Amino acid sequence: MPKSKVRKKNDAPVRSSSSAAAPARQLSPSPSWYPIVMAVVLVLGLAYLVTYYLTSSGTDPHIPVMAGLHAWNFAVGFGIMLLGLVMAVRWR
Repeated sequence: MPKSKVRKKNDAPVRSSSSAAAPARQLSPSPSWYPIVMAVVLVLGLAYLVTYYLTSSGTDPHIPVMAGLHAWNFAVGFGIMLLGLVMAVRWR
Protein backbone atom coordinates (compact mmCIF):
# COMPACT_ATOMS: atom_id res chain seq x y z
CA MET A 1 0.00 0.00 0.00
CA PRO A 2 1.46 3.40 -0.91
CA LYS A 3 2.38 5.78 1.89
CA SER A 4 0.73 9.20 2.02
CA LYS A 5 2.87 12.31 1.69
CA VAL A 6 3.53 14.37 4.80
CA ARG A 7 2.28 17.92 4.52
CA LYS A 8 4.50 20.74 5.63
CA LYS A 9 3.13 23.43 7.90
CA ASN A 10 3.22 26.98 6.69
CA ASP A 11 5.23 28.99 9.25
CA ALA A 12 3.98 32.37 8.03
CA PRO A 13 1.10 33.72 10.14
CA VAL A 14 -2.19 34.02 8.35
CA ARG A 15 -3.95 37.35 8.75
CA SER A 16 -7.69 37.32 8.66
CA SER A 17 -10.57 39.26 10.13
CA SER A 18 -10.68 39.62 13.90
CA SER A 19 -13.89 37.61 14.32
CA ALA A 20 -12.46 34.56 12.57
CA ALA A 21 -9.13 34.75 14.41
CA ALA A 22 -10.61 35.14 17.90
CA PRO A 23 -9.97 32.02 19.99
CA ALA A 24 -12.90 30.29 21.63
CA ARG A 25 -13.36 31.26 25.27
CA GLN A 26 -12.57 28.41 27.61
CA LEU A 27 -15.25 27.82 30.23
CA SER A 28 -13.91 26.95 33.64
CA PRO A 29 -15.44 24.03 35.53
CA SER A 30 -17.96 24.71 38.27
CA PRO A 31 -16.75 24.80 41.86
CA SER A 32 -17.13 21.64 43.93
CA TRP A 33 -19.97 23.12 46.03
CA TYR A 34 -22.13 23.91 42.98
CA PRO A 35 -23.76 20.48 42.48
CA ILE A 36 -24.48 20.29 46.21
CA VAL A 37 -26.29 23.64 46.17
CA MET A 38 -28.09 22.62 42.97
CA ALA A 39 -29.36 19.41 44.57
CA VAL A 40 -30.43 21.25 47.73
CA VAL A 41 -32.43 23.79 45.69
CA LEU A 42 -34.16 21.01 43.74
CA VAL A 43 -35.03 19.14 46.95
CA LEU A 44 -36.25 22.37 48.60
CA GLY A 45 -38.69 22.96 45.76
CA LEU A 46 -39.95 19.40 45.99
CA ALA A 47 -40.23 19.61 49.78
CA TYR A 48 -42.22 22.85 49.47
CA LEU A 49 -44.73 21.21 47.14
CA VAL A 50 -45.04 18.10 49.31
CA THR A 51 -45.54 20.26 52.40
CA TYR A 52 -48.26 22.22 50.62
CA TYR A 53 -50.04 19.03 49.58
CA LEU A 54 -49.90 17.56 53.08
CA THR A 55 -51.02 20.71 54.89
CA SER A 56 -53.72 21.79 52.44
CA SER A 57 -55.64 18.51 52.57
CA GLY A 58 -57.27 19.39 55.92
CA THR A 59 -59.81 22.11 56.62
CA ASP A 60 -57.37 24.19 58.67
CA PRO A 61 -53.91 24.59 57.11
CA HIS A 62 -51.10 24.52 59.65
CA ILE A 63 -48.83 26.96 57.84
CA PRO A 64 -50.35 30.46 57.59
CA VAL A 65 -48.08 31.66 54.76
CA MET A 66 -49.12 28.77 52.56
CA ALA A 67 -52.79 29.28 53.43
CA GLY A 68 -52.65 32.86 52.16
CA LEU A 69 -51.06 31.92 48.82
CA HIS A 70 -53.59 29.19 47.90
CA ALA A 71 -52.84 27.95 44.36
CA TRP A 72 -49.80 30.24 44.03
CA ASN A 73 -47.95 27.69 46.14
CA PHE A 74 -47.53 25.65 42.96
CA ALA A 75 -45.81 28.62 41.30
CA VAL A 76 -43.50 29.05 44.30
CA GLY A 77 -42.56 25.36 44.44
CA PHE A 78 -42.06 25.00 40.71
CA GLY A 79 -40.17 28.31 40.63
CA ILE A 80 -37.69 26.99 43.18
CA MET A 81 -37.34 23.78 41.20
CA LEU A 82 -36.88 25.79 37.99
CA LEU A 83 -33.99 27.63 39.64
CA GLY A 84 -32.41 24.24 40.36
CA LEU A 85 -32.95 23.22 36.74
CA VAL A 86 -31.24 26.38 35.49
CA MET A 87 -28.35 25.61 37.80
CA ALA A 88 -28.19 22.06 36.42
CA VAL A 89 -28.01 23.35 32.85
CA ARG A 90 -25.15 25.72 33.69
CA TRP A 91 -23.17 23.05 35.60
CA ARG A 92 -19.82 22.20 33.97
